[in-house]
Amino acid sequence: MVKTGQKPGKGTYTCRYCGQKVTLDDRTDTMPPCPKCEKTDFY
Repeated sequence: MVKTGQKPGKGTYTCRYCGQKVTLDDRTDTMPPCPKCEKTDFY
C-alpha cells in the first residue's frame, strides 16, 4: 500500500477507492492525492 506523500519509486499506481491510475516518472516523485477522488491510498 502506498499513501500520498510517500516516494514509492517509478511506476503506475492505482487508487484503492476509484481505480484511477497515477504514473510516477522518477524515483524521487512524491505520490499526490488521487486526481479523480482526492483519496490517498494506492496499490
